[in-house]
Amino acid sequence: MNLHEYQAKEVFRKYGVPVPEGRVARSADEAVTAAEAIGGAVWVVKAQVHAGGRGKAGGVKLARDLAAVRAAAQGMLGQRLVTKQTGEEGLPINAVYVESGSEIAREIYLSLTLNREKGRIALIGSAAGGMDIEEVAEHTPEKIVTVNVHPAAGLQPYQCREMAFALGFSGAQIGEFQQIAMALYQLYLERDASLLEVNPLIVTKAGKLVALDAKINIDPNALFRQKDLAALRDVTQEDEMEVRASEHDLNYVSLDGDIACMVNGAGLAMATMDLIKLHGGSPANFLDVGGGATAERVTEAFQLILSNANVRAILVNIFGGIVRCDLIAEGIIIAAKKLGVKVPVVVRLQGTNAEKAREMLAGSGLALVPAADLTDAAKKVVALASKGKS
Repeated sequence: MNLHEYQAKEVFRKYGVPVPEGRVARSADEAVTAAEAIGGAVWVVKAQVHAGGRGKAGGVKLARDLAAVRAAAQGMLGQRLVTKQTGEEGLPINAVYVESGSEIAREIYLSLTLNREKGRIALIGSAAGGMDIEEVAEHTPEKIVTVNVHPAAGLQPYQCREMAFALGFSGAQIGEFQQIAMALYQLYLERDASLLEVNPLIVTKAGKLVALDAKINIDPNALFRQKDLAALRDVTQEDEMEVRASEHDLNYVSLDGDIACMVNGAGLAMATMDLIKLHGGSPANFLDVGGGATAERVTEAFQLILSNANVRAILVNIFGGIVRCDLIAEGIIIAAKKLGVKVPVVVRLQGTNAEKAREMLAGSGLALVPAADLTDAAKKVVALASKGKS
């Protein structure tokens, strides 16, 4: 689960990470009021969306008077911001963050995330921070410094100092950086984060370190421990179908293809999608109904995938270990009759009560296409989806 910048900065403040003064606004009038309360002569108006690359997309505006603050807020609110990370549809801008202007001498990139290769939390920094950090990672990775943290020892002061030297800090800045890094590490652990990112961490002209941006991603599996953060979830920033799926304990991710997949088990789902691609098709979604699938959950899964107008065929691929195949068949029949499914449905069932399930499907009177194995199922569904295009 992602937090907005204004939410993340409030968390940063609680952990002692220095951030500029700022206030959230949901109208142009509120934006002007926020700027007046902050004071000063320069403000920054930032679109609040769950995506990076806002500056290049016009989602960050500098304002040197209150009229400019109003104009910037009016130009953003109610619009959709399209960045490299959002796709063509973009994300809705329902709020802006009005922040005091900062005098920037240098920009640093800093983050904490899990290094899955090492099985350790990694503190990552680069002296080449700012809007082009992705290009730095791709073309000059040697400019990125990584410190892997031993889980038993935790982040050590000497590791912070080593990174501070590598990032070009000196004097009092080394102590400031150590304090910020240690605070972020504590935040990462205590709030069950999967990613903390500060881009940029700036050095002001006065030589102080300030987190000019803040990004916090929380591990969704740990939200039961983070109820205050879970309450900050903004579902308007998420895919509508993925939100619906989560309400029914379905693991769903929207994709750009036209073959809907309903599978039990994430690994089997990935293999199913790979085979569809191998045989010339394009998956419309990743959908794992889980090991405890019921007829009701299968019905909801059908409703979900059929709400995608691009779907031309459906592949149901179930291995009945924990879940019984006859229950899946019952759900398929109920869903097909209830929803009036008009696209071809290829069904491959193996495992517990598979024979009974096949008999149920055969006697349902529905136009369901049986498949002997996964390869057969993939070939059949790709052929049917292709026929639907003509």
